[in-house]
Amino acid sequence: MNSPLDPWQGLRRLTAARIAQGHAGVSMPTAPQLAFQLAHAQARDAVHVALDVPALAAALALPSLRVHSQAADRQTYLRRPDLGRVLDEASRDLLVAHHGDYDLSVVLADGLSAPAIARHAAPFIALLSAALPSMKMAPPVIAEQARVALGDDIAVALGARLVVVLIGERPGLSSPDSMGIYMTWAPVVGLTDERRNCISNVRPEGLAYADAVAGLVYLIEGARRLGTSGVALKDERDGQAALVEGGTGT
Repeated sequence: MNSPLDPWQGLRRLTAARIAQGHAGVSMPTAPQLAFQLAHAQARDAVHVALDVPALAAALALPSLRVHSQAADRQTYLRRPDLGRVLDEASRDLLVAHHGDYDLSVVLADGLSAPAIARHAAPFIALLSAALPSMKMAPPVIAEQARVALGDDIAVALGARLVVVLIGERPGLSSPDSMGIYMTWAPVVGLTDERRNCISNVRPEGLAYADAVAGLVYLIEGARRLGTSGVALKDERDGQAALVEGGTGT
């Protein structure tokens, strides 16, 4: 237990990092050891749990489309990242049937943390839609067993000039439900990550929804003005460190 004179007590309130855990002989005390095991289990679960697509579709309160990559199941997805970047044929046919002249396609991809999308995607999209009233948006696409680059395949099939992929990021021991955002102008199949802009760690304990929307709108406006995205498009607002060029290619 912390004593009233423990100088670390105040600092622990400011970070989720595991600092000054203490010791019991040569080992960690029981409480932080159990907390570590719980965090590790939550991170593992986030990778393997399936996305509840009907619940997410209902939360969106918008007509949406459901697609799947060529990774048939989770084990294949984890072992074959390449298959997670390509639509299966039934999904491509579905999207082609909804082809239109769209400014923007938004993809909700399970990625490496389905809980991140389940918790954060719907409220984020509500704010984004309100911030971009003049853009013609395609129906949101919910993508299972999806990597970032699957968004390019989706946007091409729909006929969208710009794609935004919301995806569950690789879980950490303090953030099993972090959502990433990847934006690509003029998407085509085969693009690499220097053509994308990324906003990371979107969640209430990280980058707030409103701040992430403001950053994304800034990037979208810049992409439309310059006709490009990725390393050629930078966030030049003062004090904005959350936006980076390129991405991890989740």
